[in-house]
Amino acid sequence: MNHQQLSIHRAHHDRAVRGTLLTVTAVLLALAAPARAQEEIQAPAGKQAHQLGKDKRAPEVPASLQAPDGNKVSFQAYAIGVQIYGATASATSPTGFAWTFQAPEAVLFDADGNVVGMHYAFAGPTRPAWESESGSRVVGARTVPPVTVTSNAIPWLILSAVPTNTVGPGIFARTTYIQRVNTTGGLAPATAPAALGQEARVPYTAEYFFYRATK
Repeated sequence: MNHQQLSIHRAHHDRAVRGTLLTVTAVLLALAAPARAQEEIQAPAGKQAHQLGKDKRAPEVPASLQAPDGNKVSFQAYAIGVQIYGATASATSPTGFAWTFQAPEAVLFDADGNVVGMHYAFAGPTRPAWESESGSRVVGARTVPPVTVTSNAIPWLILSAVPTNTVGPGIFARTTYIQRVNTTGGLAPATAPAALGQEARVPYTAEYFFYRATK
């Protein structure tokens, strides 16, 4: 992505997400709540929450979402934005429509509330990207099933970084894994779309943890 394309993408992203933001203060308060509640989380379906060995920066997650040994947290970001869904033909009804996930659009903050980057679809819904203000980028691919922790929020995830699309230098350089945890909102609307071409932009928040190999 060249500088002109990046500028256009950022401008479009900022306009889209701005409508979901009330104030940065509200953002941080909303994100602080799930973080404070993290100690009380119980993993679904009998899966025991797990905190990675000696990595005290790692979040408590269901066992299937833990990063492999030999990786440690390198950065943590707080996100607020939207999950975007589009109307497609329903697989179960020849005359109906269904919401299909298309892309995330979010602003990324550090622990002090500073904007550090953006989150978007790099190559469609299966290749999300996180890009810093300085231009470092990591693109993720899902190889582990998601885990629903709360029924009214998008699932928690762990994604593997795609090495050929992960660039630096910067906070996202050399990333190996990304976790999405402490999510709120973001689910597709309960009411089916009425026609093809409809779009739903559903507000969400999440915390993202980025890992690097220790060797």
